[in-house]
Amino acid sequence: MSGVTGNQGGNTVGRLYGVGLGPGDPELLTLAAVKAIAAADVVAYHSARHGRSIARSIAAPHLREDHVEERLMYPLTVETTDHPGGYRGALNDFYEEAAARLAAHLDAGRTVAVLAEGDPLFYGSYQHMHKRLAHRYDTTVIPGVTSVSAAAARLGEPLCEAEEVLTIVPGTLPEDELTARLAGTDSAVVMKLGRTFPTVRRALERAGRLEDARYVERAFMTGERTGRLAEVDPETVPYFSVAVLPSRVDEEPPVRERGEVVVVGTGPAGAPWLTPESRGALLNADDLVGYTTYLDRVPVLRPGQRRHGSDNKVESERAEFALDLARRGHRVAVVSGGDPGVFAMATAVLEVASEPAYADVPVRVLPGVTAANAAAAAAGAPLGHDYATISLSDRLKPWDVIADRLRAAAGADLVIALYNPGSKSRTHQVAAARDLLLELRSPDTPVVVARDVGGPGQSVRVLTLKTLDPSEVDMRTLLLIGSSQTRAVERADGRTITWTPRRYG
Repeated sequence: MSGVTGNQGGNTVGRLYGVGLGPGDPELLTLAAVKAIAAADVVAYHSARHGRSIARSIAAPHLREDHVEERLMYPLTVETTDHPGGYRGALNDFYEEAAARLAAHLDAGRTVAVLAEGDPLFYGSYQHMHKRLAHRYDTTVIPGVTSVSAAAARLGEPLCEAEEVLTIVPGTLPEDELTARLAGTDSAVVMKLGRTFPTVRRALERAGRLEDARYVERAFMTGERTGRLAEVDPETVPYFSVAVLPSRVDEEPPVRERGEVVVVGTGPAGAPWLTPESRGALLNADDLVGYTTYLDRVPVLRPGQRRHGSDNKVESERAEFALDLARRGHRVAVVSGGDPGVFAMATAVLEVASEPAYADVPVRVLPGVTAANAAAAAAGAPLGHDYATISLSDRLKPWDVIADRLRAAAGADLVIALYNPGSKSRTHQVAAARDLLLELRSPDTPVVVARDVGGPGQSVRVLTLKTLDPSEVDMRTLLLIGSSQTRAVERADGRTITWTPRRYG
């Protein structure tokens, strides 16, 4: 990055270098880093209160007696301080003072090289100098080998391959956030362990990734240590260590005596609607089982996973197949659209799992964004007060039951979410439901007609009960019938929004 060059006070302004030194071994310095140090008049480096600097020790073979050394000593290393601005305020004052010291050298025409372990712009102290100085001075950043690359090299395992996604997170994140991010990625590196190690270990265990996790301490430095993270004593973990989840391409599934079945809700339209927990369950599965249309929504998560698609009307057979796989040691994800507990696969799996033959197979259900919530959000907030959810399909229950429930919900003045309103083989239900509701509701009752929410063909319209056309409704459509309190308002952009007030009456 280039900043401003010129003349201040008669002196030619100096050049700033941010010099990446790599992970610790002086032999991993780049030629560019060595040249930048050689060209510098001033060599600056950060250190803790004890005064020792790992960055300086890496660069030591290239330092000269005529180098002016600027040791930028941190005023604190823990978040305990009586500074009025707290920990961040104390650090900000330190960075401002350090930048001012370097600026004085630059204004005097001296070339300044700021040493940085690893890469200067990757979790490095140099970046704080860069943000304060690079816009004022001609600046060059010399990249270095990061601790991430060093850890993978020392483990001797690929970090990520093909379409795998690498996630890099600091161990200082809250445990729930760590768990979500580790569960939903292919490969990962967790930085800044030390006192965060117990939290990171728990997060890996909760994410189902502890058995995959590796540990690297002081890569390419004296005292280097590697191994399985689960076997590491938390009391021995220093700050200069990382947790690694390596690539799982070509990984052989572990042999288990007993697997498990996880019923996963994918939301109404696939990947963007997946929760981190659901994505993690899909990622960790050996087998994916589901209705072919829903399986096609699941992104390619891991090479080697087996997919078992089937027709939409064989829920019980699909559940039995998944449970049989789990009984043989497979980790199985049963894929369900929307939320698996709302007119979907969770009930089918639990019904079969309750049979004596499968009583000892672990089964979990993970929630997903259901179609009613997705449609409501797209239309505004029509489900802002009490509502009922009813399926119009009479394949598994008689129409008389459906009609009785529609009358009861309408009589209670509930907003009604209508699932499965019609299909090629069911064409009369929407008209019958509309006519029934018109006997109990105002013809001007707002109706949301939401089709393919979240998908490429998304269409969300707000009509009235009297103008609802059954011929425009199919299985990919969800209907939201307002209550007497539901409002529909056209906005300045031409869009009609709906909401049901939280206060009734």
